[in-house]
Amino acid sequence: MPAQVPEKQNTLYVGSLAKGLRILRAFDETATELSLSELVKRTGLEKSAAQRLANTLHLEGMLDKDPATKRYRPSHAWLEMAYAYFWSNPLVRLAMPKLIELSHQLDATVNLAELSGDHILYVSRVPGRSGQFASTIVGRRLPALSSAAGRAVLSTLPKETRDKMIATWPLPQMTPRTNMDRDSIVKIVDEAEANGFAMTQDQSILSQTGIAAPIKGPNGQAFAAIQCSVSTRMWSIEKIEQEILPYIIEAADSIAPHIRG
Repeated sequence: MPAQVPEKQNTLYVGSLAKGLRILRAFDETATELSLSELVKRTGLEKSAAQRLANTLHLEGMLDKDPATKRYRPSHAWLEMAYAYFWSNPLVRLAMPKLIELSHQLDATVNLAELSGDHILYVSRVPGRSGQFASTIVGRRLPALSSAAGRAVLSTLPKETRDKMIATWPLPQMTPRTNMDRDSIVKIVDEAEANGFAMTQDQSILSQTGIAAPIKGPNGQAFAAIQCSVSTRMWSIEKIEQEILPYIIEAADSIAPHIRG
């Protein structure tokens, strides 16, 4: 769940709307249905405020409410909003044909990942034939520092900027092998800049290798990447470099010229 943002010192800022958004952001893959007390705990709102906001969101069609358990869950309206987002994002339209082609070529899950704050967000995903349900769901967020896509994007930013990000951005221990050494990550991102791609192993999921190439804008900086995930048991580093990496880089480079500054 995204960190709570302090109320803005801005006359146009609507605090009640912000609190309603906190209700919506309480839901994620670990909390798909929430009771009123759980909403209070996850949002930090007072019970009466959470109750009024959740009821309003239910009446407005943003939340479904089980008549028996009184638990809330996201409604179909969220899909309608996602649908509007996909049509409004030109990068999704540019990347999707490449993702489909790559998935068929590599028989592996291929993603379009965008930088979202200090995380990366999978905005488009095309699974390989052996892909599981989780690999088809868009909207998954991962810490940028632990993901190949995040490191690939960071590698295109000015050195001083990205070093500050690496020093301050969240770095949760997602697997026993997650690299928690920030100085080491600085060197890895420096190497990604030199190589033009980033690769991770066992950082977010054990026995999984991630490969990503940045999609650069006209200024040479990226906010998105093409990323592929494969099993470390089936793909050696040498095989990845020979049979996957060239296609990932080519796909990212073919999209980049069409991005407007």
